[in-house]
Amino acid sequence: MISFNIPPFVGTELTYVQQAIDAHKICGDGQFTKKCNQWLEERFRAQKVLLTTSGTTALDMAALLCDLKPGDEVILPSFTFSSTATAFVLAGARLVFVDIRPDTMNIDETKIEAAITEKTRVIVPVHYAGVACEMDTIMEIAKRYDLMVVEDAAQAVMSTYKGKALGTIGDFGCYSFHETKNYSMGEGGALVINNAVYNERAEILREKGTNRSKFFRGQVDKYTWVDFGDSYLPSDMNAAYLWAQLQRADEINNDRLRTWNAYYQAFLPLAEAGKVELPTIPEGCVHNAHMFYIKCRDLEERTRLISYMKSNEILCVFHYIPLHSAPAGVRFGRFHGEDAFTTAESDRLLRLPIYYGLTDSDCSRVCDAVLDFYRE
Repeated sequence: MISFNIPPFVGTELTYVQQAIDAHKICGDGQFTKKCNQWLEERFRAQKVLLTTSGTTALDMAALLCDLKPGDEVILPSFTFSSTATAFVLAGARLVFVDIRPDTMNIDETKIEAAITEKTRVIVPVHYAGVACEMDTIMEIAKRYDLMVVEDAAQAVMSTYKGKALGTIGDFGCYSFHETKNYSMGEGGALVINNAVYNERAEILREKGTNRSKFFRGQVDKYTWVDFGDSYLPSDMNAAYLWAQLQRADEINNDRLRTWNAYYQAFLPLAEAGKVELPTIPEGCVHNAHMFYIKCRDLEERTRLISYMKSNEILCVFHYIPLHSAPAGVRFGRFHGEDAFTTAESDRLLRLPIYYGLTDSDCSRVCDAVLDFYRE
């Protein structure tokens, strides 16, 4: 059986986890957490990065740092994971969903401005499949209307837009290091803070409302409870697991890109014959091969293809049920404008196996099975 995903493992994870244990520092903000924060800051030229317990809690922190009030509105795509939405619901906002672009499955930047009201406070672009949203346009709109921008870059570690790392363009960026992501710590994430004004408040928020970080830097002689907070610190053992993979980040990235490119070339004849649609990478965007998807003709064909692949011992999956049609989406938000593409495109999208270490022979098996399905 070819799995849809196998969590990345490079071989040195156990060594680093053992080092964390031997240091008697397995709670948050140990040596490996600091190493990961620094690596991410330096590699992506980020102002400040803080590891979190998940991509979801990174979004939670970003939403709370936006200082939303009850009744404030947040604009986001409906084609995303629930975490994007729940973070802002938790902060007290109402959700305003807008349609996506069919080429990238990202928020349609041309639909954002019409959805803005006097209550709008934040725009949340989601970089689906590690492919950038049209950030120049989004940032220009945000500046014109004095709105904050929170990048959901959960899938976009190592991706760029016009030379800038995704997650470093808006006010905040949020990464995920879940086991399904390109780089993993099992459960984990990171908050990217692109304006130093928020550094201290973010540390306090992350440290259960205390100024503990200032104490450890010697800036205060004792630490105390100073503001609202929660516990967003991952175990240093999780960070040690991630550190092993950051050391091999380019190798992992290149391995995934090799599979992605093999799929693309294999299915190009199907796309040219009008049988499937392949991912689009806009000019100026460099992606990280987080996923490879094809779009079938319709929901019925996708269902048959998933079943066919499973019969060939290959696990393929579809992706999100649009949030605006979910019970919580109806309760906490509304869809602005016409749902021209969100539902229709999500019904057609099929994700193929892709992970670090997928062998050439298994990649070929996947390609052959898809091609055989369309031949039949």
